[in-house]
Amino acid sequence: MTRTPTRPPGRPVAALAVAAGLLGLVAVPSEEAAPRTAPVAAVAENTATVFYWTKTKNWAAYNLHYAPDGGSWTTVPGVAMEAACTDWVKRTVTLGAATGLQATFNNGTGTWDNNGGRNYALGTGAITVKDGVVAHSDPCSGTTPTPSAKATVYYSTEALGWSTVNIHYQPAGGTWTAVPGVGMQAACTGWWKREIDLGTAASLKAAFNNGNGTWDNNGGADYAVGTGVSTVRNNAVTANATDPCAAATPDTQAPTAPGRVTAAADGTSVLLTWDPATDDRGVTKYQVTRVGGSGGTVVTDVGSTVYSDTGLAERTAYSYTVKAVDAAGNVSAASAAATATTGDKPATPATGKPLGTDPRKDPIYFVLTARFNDGDATNNRGGSQHVKSGNAAGDDPMFRGDFKGLIQKLDYVKGLGFSAIWVTPVVLNRSDYDYHGYHGYDFYKVDPRLESAGASYQDLIDAAHAKGMKIYQDVVYNHSSRWGAKGLFTPTVYGVRDSQWSWYYDEKQPGFEYDGLTIDPKTGKSYYNGDLWSTAEPTGNTCLNWGKPTGGKSAEGYTVYNCQWPSPTSGMFPKALYHQCWIGNWEGEDSRSCWLHEDLADFDTENPAVQNYLIGAYDKYIDMGVDGFRVDTAVHIPRTTWNRRFLPAIQERVTQSHGAEAAKNFFVFGEVAAFVNDKWNRGSVNHSAQFFTWKERKEYDIDDTKAALEMYDYEQQQGTGNQPTSTNAFLSGNSYHTPDHSRFSGMNVIDMRMHMNFGDASNAFHNGKDSDDSYNDATYNVVYVDSHDYGPNKSSERYTGGTDAWAENMSLMWTFRGIPTLYYGSEIEFQKGQKIDCGPSCPLATTGRAYFGAHVAGSVTASDFSQVSSASGAVATTLAQPLVKHVQRLNQIRRAIPALQMGQYSTEGISGDMAFKRRYTSGGTDSFALVTITGGATYTGIPNGTYTDAVTGDVKTVANGTLTVAAPGKGNLRVYVLNGPGRIGAAGPYLK
Repeated sequence: MTRTPTRPPGRPVAALAVAAGLLGLVAVPSEEAAPRTAPVAAVAENTATVFYWTKTKNWAAYNLHYAPDGGSWTTVPGVAMEAACTDWVKRTVTLGAATGLQATFNNGTGTWDNNGGRNYALGTGAITVKDGVVAHSDPCSGTTPTPSAKATVYYSTEALGWSTVNIHYQPAGGTWTAVPGVGMQAACTGWWKREIDLGTAASLKAAFNNGNGTWDNNGGADYAVGTGVSTVRNNAVTANATDPCAAATPDTQAPTAPGRVTAAADGTSVLLTWDPATDDRGVTKYQVTRVGGSGGTVVTDVGSTVYSDTGLAERTAYSYTVKAVDAAGNVSAASAAATATTGDKPATPATGKPLGTDPRKDPIYFVLTARFNDGDATNNRGGSQHVKSGNAAGDDPMFRGDFKGLIQKLDYVKGLGFSAIWVTPVVLNRSDYDYHGYHGYDFYKVDPRLESAGASYQDLIDAAHAKGMKIYQDVVYNHSSRWGAKGLFTPTVYGVRDSQWSWYYDEKQPGFEYDGLTIDPKTGKSYYNGDLWSTAEPTGNTCLNWGKPTGGKSAEGYTVYNCQWPSPTSGMFPKALYHQCWIGNWEGEDSRSCWLHEDLADFDTENPAVQNYLIGAYDKYIDMGVDGFRVDTAVHIPRTTWNRRFLPAIQERVTQSHGAEAAKNFFVFGEVAAFVNDKWNRGSVNHSAQFFTWKERKEYDIDDTKAALEMYDYEQQQGTGNQPTSTNAFLSGNSYHTPDHSRFSGMNVIDMRMHMNFGDASNAFHNGKDSDDSYNDATYNVVYVDSHDYGPNKSSERYTGGTDAWAENMSLMWTFRGIPTLYYGSEIEFQKGQKIDCGPSCPLATTGRAYFGAHVAGSVTASDFSQVSSASGAVATTLAQPLVKHVQRLNQIRRAIPALQMGQYSTEGISGDMAFKRRYTSGGTDSFALVTITGGATYTGIPNGTYTDAVTGDVKTVANGTLTVAAPGKGNLRVYVLNGPGRIGAAGPYLK
């Protein structure tokens, strides 16, 4: 928080912010230099050493406020006294020619001893003041003096490049040093040091400066520093720190050998996992050694604890050992060997490769795959809730759309102008109502209810890439299905096929394996559960009171038993792999370590076995060539775990499989849900979207669980006022500058604040703009109006603001910073005003997740993005709708103007409500655009030259740095481009 109390005299308030990175540096006006005088002869000066008795007062600090006889008083509260000996403090003062002084004493916070209002009259030499009595003696003579408290402060200039450093400080209860403070001494590369005598004070406040007016005052809050050795680096104070300049003890200790190495073959690939090794200073990498086949011995360096070895020989035995390596190069002993024998080469090997271009170029179309378009009716499935939900009555199974249907309509999506498709999770799901994909059961298997012959997930990826379109896969790291995760842990529940429950518990079928698609021949059901239940208590059971009646009844009046239904608190799920609690506070630490819902079993993501399972699973889809991941429930996993484990593993795998350029542009965007209209989610940084775009700024415990708690506490204490900031989204005047992504975590985010305010485009614009300095780079924010979860303002209905408002929202999304994203059907206001989701309590056809296929029935061919060469049937009617025409042209304009895709922006010198300027400069590209939406605007201080409107083709010549644009009308916009290409596309219902 910003510190606002009145500053002590002589310490000017910081007045001018400067561009100085993330440290909150400010320029402070220099004090007027004192006039020089001719030197004078030295004269003898009288001194007084004043001792003050502390036992009666027991103050935390003591100050001497005095005036030499005939002189002026010190500034309140005076000068700090220092420890002298037991129960005494002292201060020696210079009196000049005076032979005495008037004195009072205080604790620095308003409590005084002024001798009953008469002040103390003191002389020279050693003087004691004890309970109002003045005497001339040294009470500490012959005793060992009480040492004065000291603070040794180290300050890092690693990120600043200062050649001089001063520390300006105030001991607790004392006064500030005169500006600019006292000089610090160079200690070692990047570090400066100063030892400060605090007297009786136990802490100090401090700010730092370079002696030339540039300050680091911790964003206006100053730094709180205690006694002993402290370091100040990147806005963080580390108390009781080790000397950063001490000669490091050579690291000669090798890590422990990795444990529990397992190898599992899948065709001609082997997935290798192991537990992390330990090291006194941390493991930096692993060496995987493979023996077998014709290739001899192969050693590969790996950064995580998962390695997928691909392209091996068929039906060949391989043996693997793993060693750990630390930063000093010490190598552990080899692990125990793990062996695996490969099988046959897959008939259709993964051939995908991500397109690898800047993701900001690609507007996103978001589909619920199972509800978009049905290309193959044989994989349709209604599940256990088919009748209860009302879907059966409408012949509308929950699993209806599929990859084949999406492949068939890629030209529809391309014809709208979208070059990226976000698909819901593809992994095999298992729950009572799992069509949406967020109840993952087998993370290593694509759900067969989405696939068809000739239309596998790989086929979808390849077909999209062939059309120049990306596939972003929705992924879940936070939770599995209520039945756990196959290959990691699947709970056995209590079940008995008695007269009450035989309808629910399927008879066990030896050799039958659930896949959601295959029909159990005995029951005729695809949602077979015979593998999940047992009457006998399973080996290793940890569930409490196995099989005993709870005393409760089901809705049908049947007896309910303990361990019959998944629960985090029953002991059914092992503590090592799953969390054991329900969320109680959605803005508390438990939101990252407890269950969201009974259908979402919450992984302990800090456990290496869980990490290995998930990293290995998502490596498979990276290898298939997906272009990015949309990360579900990202806020429910600690940032340290993302930054240490999952995000580096993604980068490593993309680099390994597809190269460094593909890794650079592999787009990861997280759902950090914050359904409040705050820059920071109810003041909690750990629960705010922008927080996840940053790397950690200090080291935490090597144990991930401990590190998560340390980080949470540290960042909550730092608060919203002491978080890193960035200028990556903003122009510098009219100039584009190279963004600094050195502290980027690897995760971009969905712009929840704009989403929450899209009930009105102007609100979305101003709220979004207000948050942009707190993201690492807001130009990568994913921006949408509504989704499969909520509409604006946490509405539970699909957006129903009206066609004109939709057009205005779209005009903003397609021209403002960020990546425009449209939820399927919004181009025709599909299901507007309908409940987005009501689970199985109502038919899907009455919700925002209704089946869309009827609207895209027929044939459609796209000759290019936003260009439809032919269409017939219902899809032709859909393509004629006003918002379709609007979004097609918006995509044309955005695709033609680099500034609208990747540009930084500014509102400086611009009048108008939703008006801004954007620029992108790279190599031979220099794109500068002036945008206004709905209302008019005037732009001042812009470059002179010829500007052409991309909407109308109007040309304006600027000679005096000013351009004025009339209001185009609601939903319409103007995009004046310096040396622009002219009008882009044909006039439509809104862009005209």
